[in-house]
Amino acid sequence: MANDTTLGGLFQGNRKPTQFGRIFRPDPAWLARAEPEPILEPGLPVVDTHHHLWDFPGYRYLLDEFLEDTNTGHNIVATVFNECRSMYRATGPAEMKPVGEVEFCAGVGAMSDSGRYGPSRVCAGIVGHADLALGDRVAPVLEAQISAGGGRFRGVRHGAAWDDDPVIGNSHVVSGPGLHRDAGFRAGLRRLTALGLSFDAWIFHHQVPEVTELARAFPDANIVLCHMGGVLGYGPYAGRRDEVHAAWKAAMAELATCPNVSVKIGGLMMRLAAIDYLNLPGPPTSQQLADAWRPYAGTCLDLFGADRCMVESNFPVEKMGIGYAALFNALKRIAAGASASEKTALFSGTARRVYRLEW
Repeated sequence: MANDTTLGGLFQGNRKPTQFGRIFRPDPAWLARAEPEPILEPGLPVVDTHHHLWDFPGYRYLLDEFLEDTNTGHNIVATVFNECRSMYRATGPAEMKPVGEVEFCAGVGAMSDSGRYGPSRVCAGIVGHADLALGDRVAPVLEAQISAGGGRFRGVRHGAAWDDDPVIGNSHVVSGPGLHRDAGFRAGLRRLTALGLSFDAWIFHHQVPEVTELARAFPDANIVLCHMGGVLGYGPYAGRRDEVHAAWKAAMAELATCPNVSVKIGGLMMRLAAIDYLNLPGPPTSQQLADAWRPYAGTCLDLFGADRCMVESNFPVEKMGIGYAALFNALKRIAAGASASEKTALFSGTARRVYRLEW
C-alpha cells in the first residue's frame, strides 16, 4: 500500500508503528479485549468537540463507522468535525481545495439532521482548513467555506505543531517553526476573526507561549487550544515527564490569563505516550486512562475553569489505544469531583457557546 501523505506522513496504514505519533488503523480484535465497563452518568449530555471522518487508502472512517463508536452508551447530543484533509476538491485553485472537506461534512450533517441515523447531531459544527498564511487573500476561501457549510461552518484549524526531531511527526500544513508569528498568517487570522469564525490551535507543548502571544495580539479572536496543548512524551521527551509537565504547566498558566482562549480536554493518547498501548495485550481501563491524563486535564480545569474547557474524543485517532465508551468514562472520572453546573459546562455548555451550536 502506498504511503498516505494526507496526514503529513503520520498515517501508516495497517502496519504496526514502531513509535508513537503515527496513525494506524485500530485493531478490532485488540479493542475487543477491553474489560466491559458500565457507562458512567449515561444521561449527561455530551458534545464531542473534536473528531475526524476520512476515507484514506486502507482506512475508512465515515458516518457509519463513527456511529458504531458513539452509539455505545454515552449521551452524545452533537459533534464538531475537525479538519483532517479529507475529501478535498480534486481540481481548481490549490487554496480552494479545502472547501471540499466542508462540503463533504455539510452533507454528513444534513444526513444526521434527517433523524434516520439516531438523535446525535453529527457535524453540527465544522472546523475546516484554510491557509491563513495567504493573508488577506484567504477571505474568498473563508467565504466559500461559510457558503458550503450550510450553517455549520464554525472556523479553521491551521496546524502549527512543529518539533525539530523528525521522530515526532509534525502538522501536515507547516514546514517549520514560528507560524503564529508570521505576518501573513496574522493577516489571515484577522480576516478569520472579522468573519466571526474561531481558530483551532494545534501545537506541541513547547509552543504554548506562541499561542499566548497570538491571543494577546488578537484579543477579539476566539482561540481553541487542541489536545490540552499537545504534551509530548516520546522521542526526545521520553523519560522527562516531570520536567515537561512543569514547563507545560507554567506556560498554560500564562495562556489561561487570556480570556479569549478555551481548551479541549482529551487528545493525548498518541502523543503523550503515558500508556504504552502499543505493547499492551488489550486496551487500558477508563480508570487507568483517567489516572494517566489527570495531571494534565486537572491542571487545565484548575487554570481555565469548566467554562473554558470542553471534552473531545479525537476519534478515530485515540481509537488506536482505547474504545469510545471507555474514553468518555475516563473523562467523566476525571471530572467526578466537579459540580453539576461544571459538568454541564465541560461536557456540552462550553462547546455550545464557543462553537455557537444549536440543537
